Amino acid sequence: MKSYAPATAFVLLFFVLLSTKSFAGAEPTPKGEYLNKGYYIVVAAYRLGQEKYMETYTERLNKTGLHTRYGYDLGRKFYYIYLDYYTNFDESIQKMLEARKAGGFTDAWVRIMKEGYTPPPAEVKPDVILEEKKPEPEAEKKTETVVQSEQQQVVSERVEVTVEEKKAEEKPTAPPPMKAAMVLFYLYNPTNSEPIEGEVDVIDGDVGRLIKKVKAHEVAAMIDPKNKTGKVSLLGSSFGFRKVQHDFNLTTLKPDSLPPYMEWRGDHYIIKFDLARLHKGDIETLYNVYFFNDAAIMLQESKYELGRLLEFMNSNPEYKIMLHGHTNGNSRGKIITMGPSKNFFELTSDVVEGSGSAKELSYQRALVIKNWLLANDIASDRINIRAWGGSRMIHDKDSHHARRNVRVEVEVLED
Repeated sequence: MKSYAPATAFVLLFFVLLSTKSFAGAEPTPKGEYLNKGYYIVVAAYRLGQEKYMETYTERLNKTGLHTRYGYDLGRKFYYIYLDYYTNFDESIQKMLEARKAGGFTDAWVRIMKEGYTPPPAEVKPDVILEEKKPEPEAEKKTETVVQSEQQQVVSERVEVTVEEKKAEEKPTAPPPMKAAMVLFYLYNPTNSEPIEGEVDVIDGDVGRLIKKVKAHEVAAMIDPKNKTGKVSLLGSSFGFRKVQHDFNLTTLKPDSLPPYMEWRGDHYIIKFDLARLHKGDIETLYNVYFFNDAAIMLQESKYELGRLLEFMNSNPEYKIMLHGHTNGNSRGKIITMGPSKNFFELTSDVVEGSGSAKELSYQRALVIKNWLLANDIASDRINIRAWGGSRMIHDKDSHHARRNVRVEVEVLED
């Protein structure tokens, strides 16, 4: 008698290997819901396989009284923990900025889901449930065909009404001339589409005069330069990013032929500024870092821009910078520096008073910014200092712009 054991074993081994390969290549099923089309206020992201950390963080947030949830993005294969979800872009931006200001979520961003998750097709049911009526004696002779015909007519009429209602809802509002419209200046990072806090300078295009500074991501009336030509320049800026300028004419700009950085959104225009990160060789001025007179001690209102500088340094551990100190003029005089209490933002009772050159004062002002960064865990070897005194003033020292000569510039040495 012939033995078939070896052949049987081979076949079994083949199927075991096939099954093992199949399961090894299969991707685990993600937890939670799939993110649908819309705008999500996201506070954290996790890769597939980090479910334990994701659930722990979500639990911790919800114990503080929040109602955070998490969902899965099929495209990027990421989990996102989000505070809320919106179908309106402008509302989502506003809520995201509010979340940042509320504290604890300074890095919150809006995750835009353009397509979302499409579930497998299910059984289609009519949106109208027809009430089953008992046939009246005289109607008993109606054939089944007539009854079906009447039902189809009712459903058809309802569908037609729904389509008309939908068309009416989707009918766009005709955009008015920009000169008389509301606008929102939207600053964002083109590498990840995340919004960036910042401001926009509105400049008279005829004479180059600054008309007003406008905060980004807030809907406001368009500012009319009230000049002869109608030319206006918009300069979008945020520390740590290269500035972007848009030039156009308010009187000749047509709503039906907008430039690519501009769009109409129902009741206002959106003007977009794609700001790229600073790179090696770029120089940015810390115009919103202010000092007490004759002192290397900063005013309280400097904290916001310092925070932006810290965020910039933390965004890339390869960044190395040079802090350039400048003063208004080259006169010698009093120099006040921090005392043992190391208070960066107040003239405390233990400040040290001395005297020195304008170059020494500019050095001390750059040094106090470096020391503040060191106190916030930035490595010393990433920050160099150079003092210029008043040798590189940008305005006459006696002009009404003289205060802008007192500044510290940030040069990117390595990125």
